[in-house]
Amino acid sequence: MNTTAVVIVAICAWALVSVVNAAKDKSKSKKNSKVDEAMQAEMAALRERIEVLEKIVTDENYDLKRQFKDLEKDRVA
Repeated sequence: MNTTAVVIVAICAWALVSVVNAAKDKSKSKKNSKVDEAMQAEMAALRERIEVLEKIVTDENYDLKRQFKDLEKDRVA
């Protein structure tokens, strides 16, 4: 009879631990999904900024303006 009681208590404890761990995993996955969404949004914004910077730097006028500034610096010095 004592063995049966120990087995029942052990099964109940195991079930309780399993339920608590499942609840923790769900809350972690919700937090992780929010973090993932925030990171994806930030990465998308950074990609857009990089594309704009690439367009500016590869533009022919950018190089021309830089050359003019370099000439002005040489003339002033």
